[in-house]
Amino acid sequence: MEEKTQLSNGEQRRVLVRLLSYAKPHKKEIAIAFLLLLLTTVGDIVLPLLVKVFIDDYLTPRKLDFTPLVILGSTYMGIQFVKAILLFYQLVAFQRIALYIIQQLRIDVFAKVQSLGLKYFDKTPAGSIVSRVTNDTEAIKDMFVTVISTFIQSGVFLAGIFISMFILDIKLGLLCVVLIPILMLVIVLYRKYSSRYYLDMRERLSQLNAKLSESLQGMSIVQVFRQEKRLRAEFAAINEKHYDAGMKNIKIDALLLRPAIDLIYIFGLIIVLTYFGITSFDTTVKIGVIYAFINYVDRFFEPVNQMMMRLSLYQQAIVAGSRVFKLLDHEELAPAQEEEQKQEFAIEEGKIEFNNVSFSYDGKRDVLKNISFTANPGETVALVGHTGSGKSSIINLMMRFYEFDRGEISIDGQSIRRFSKQELREKLGLVLQDPFLFYGTVKDNIRLHQKTMTEEQVEEAAKFVQANAFIEKLEKGYNHKVVERGATFSSGQRQLIAFARTIAANPKILVLDEATANIDTETEEAIQTALAKMRKGRTTIAIAHRLSTIQDADLILVLHQGEIVERGTHQELLSQRGLYHKMYLLQNGLSQQVEDPIH
Repeated sequence: MEEKTQLSNGEQRRVLVRLLSYAKPHKKEIAIAFLLLLLTTVGDIVLPLLVKVFIDDYLTPRKLDFTPLVILGSTYMGIQFVKAILLFYQLVAFQRIALYIIQQLRIDVFAKVQSLGLKYFDKTPAGSIVSRVTNDTEAIKDMFVTVISTFIQSGVFLAGIFISMFILDIKLGLLCVVLIPILMLVIVLYRKYSSRYYLDMRERLSQLNAKLSESLQGMSIVQVFRQEKRLRAEFAAINEKHYDAGMKNIKIDALLLRPAIDLIYIFGLIIVLTYFGITSFDTTVKIGVIYAFINYVDRFFEPVNQMMMRLSLYQQAIVAGSRVFKLLDHEELAPAQEEEQKQEFAIEEGKIEFNNVSFSYDGKRDVLKNISFTANPGETVALVGHTGSGKSSIINLMMRFYEFDRGEISIDGQSIRRFSKQELREKLGLVLQDPFLFYGTVKDNIRLHQKTMTEEQVEEAAKFVQANAFIEKLEKGYNHKVVERGATFSSGQRQLIAFARTIAANPKILVLDEATANIDTETEEAIQTALAKMRKGRTTIAIAHRLSTIQDADLILVLHQGEIVERGTHQELLSQRGLYHKMYLLQNGLSQQVEDPIH
């Protein structure tokens, strides 16, 4: 699906309204901030009038009475002093509100990411998602901190200036009104082109983050296969496109922001000076009025310039907001997150039934075709087959990572769709081939921050899977620091911790996805003993490449191209002399020109 190259005006308005909705919980703080903003703006408008009074009423007629001038000067300085104090509190108030809003927005985005189905992560690079949570929300923060306050302040300020102009001279005030449609034209043109370029730049930044994330995660492979030069070239190509998009932004800013506004400002000055020049032929023109008008024209374009410069930040925020809301509105949730999961059923026995289940990742090609089998409580069902035969897909469906297309999966006679996410996650214990360890301590990785789990339970789980032998040899034992992904541990050690983590949760159903594949022979013997204990009283679904690990399974399913082609116990399958028999001979070095029973 192609990325949109430009946001329409309607889309921009919808994004703005949705962003502003995040400010609703902070109505009181916003009202106070805007009151402070209004007071500082009134001060800015009143100051030129005081100078006008000084010039026309005191300086020009040389009426330099001490007391009135002291009062006038004190008023001027007092307003400046109060304005400075109010400005400080106003800026702090807007910053605080903006940080609260972005804090909530980031929490919403992060929570949404947690609820998305694995299909979304299959299609979206991790770096792109990180960019939405960090860079895009930061751009939105700038809008709440500077853009909204500047636009409101400038709007009030401009209204005050026009009122003051009309009070001083109605005709000249009407002449200056002609500047407004010219300014609006510049703003419309800027919004039209800048949204396109900012959207492109944000997408390129997302691609940069994705490429960087991929390179960091696969650094060992990059260096082993000497892919540094290729990745540098790919990164440079994306970076060049980001640069091009940035330069287009700079050019549109350079053309339609300051230079265009400066031209309109000169045009405004020409109008004012021409008007006073023509008027002076017929009547006396007060110097104070000229000063006030020129000052107001100058001050009129100061907020306009600020608004135009902030318009750049506004466009970035709108584009960033559209990307964030696109993620928040993504409907491809994990199946166990669906609204239909409201009925509370408990998994008591752990009986699993697959009834003619078919599934496709892309909606076109079935990777599972009419899968049917039953795993009775306490039984072990093993899944074997060549790579791509559909073993992991069965696990993915049972864990509710993906939604199956046809057929039915049930646990204890109830459709798996009727169980809550919490019930499934508590009662199904999963151990993967490549276990993930979080940054923290060994104890944290076993407990997974479950506050109700005691240290004794953590140690008991480790002893159960015989992980305590190496954990107790670590520098700080169970409090030993685990670096990112557990990189300092061997594959076997990470797997043992994963086993301890699973058994500590005491699941009713055990799911093993090639859980012993990365463990050495010596460790595997200890693990097999632990697994035998773990499987007692639990229904176990196990994927295995090493057939020696599942010979005692109650039922072995042999899969090929998404179908179950053989089923039975180890001895029954060997006697059939089919695909399982061939796999067994190959793994034991006994193959002598055995023909492939499938082909």
